[in-house]
Amino acid sequence: MQAPASRFVDLSQEISAGLVTYPGLPAPVITPHLTRADSRSHYSEGTEFAMDTITMIGNTGTYLDSPFYRYDGGVDLAGLPLEALADLPAHVFRSEQASGRGIPASAFDGRDLNGTAVLLHTGWDRRFATAAYANGAPFLTGDGARALVAAGVALVGIDSLNIDDTESGGERPAHSLLLAAGIPVVEHLTGLSGLPDRGARFFAVPPRVRDFGTFPVRAFALLS
Repeated sequence: MQAPASRFVDLSQEISAGLVTYPGLPAPVITPHLTRADSRSHYSEGTEFAMDTITMIGNTGTYLDSPFYRYDGGVDLAGLPLEALADLPAHVFRSEQASGRGIPASAFDGRDLNGTAVLLHTGWDRRFATAAYANGAPFLTGDGARALVAAGVALVGIDSLNIDDTESGGERPAHSLLLAAGIPVVEHLTGLSGLPDRGARFFAVPPRVRDFGTFPVRAFALLS
């Protein structure tokens, strides 16, 4: 008897020691605090534990940006309401075959996106953790971000290096517009090809860290 297909689709990159998510940022370091062997002297026979420490920048793996990341005084990770992060209707927009790198406002024409998680499927995640991931990555244009703000979206995610064009200098219009409107951004998604264009529910919840702007999430979708 064939096992039923899972209703869950994992959309997160795996984090491991030494992982390079964004070139130039530090990779996570994992070190033992208490090894299994050392723990045996603290517990009854046959009982052991491993306790480890991870040191990493918040921009590691698949992570979520809160308004605090961009704006002093913006809502931090601890202040984000669950309603903005979980059980959101997902609308997937696909640009794998697009001739240009920038995703324009016209990509969202004719869609009612109020309260949705807009997920930008570019296919760039195939290059994750390789040298090719850093250059020529797709991004959301400023006009595209402006259109999503006007549409009242709840969250925007992308399976690429950055929501913005990191090769255009220091401008970051997508981050600036979306986060100013209180719309969280999720970057470095993966597996969006496993979702339908509409009908899935999206989840990307970080821990409640005060005065912190961005943190890894276990992003996933629930299929109907």
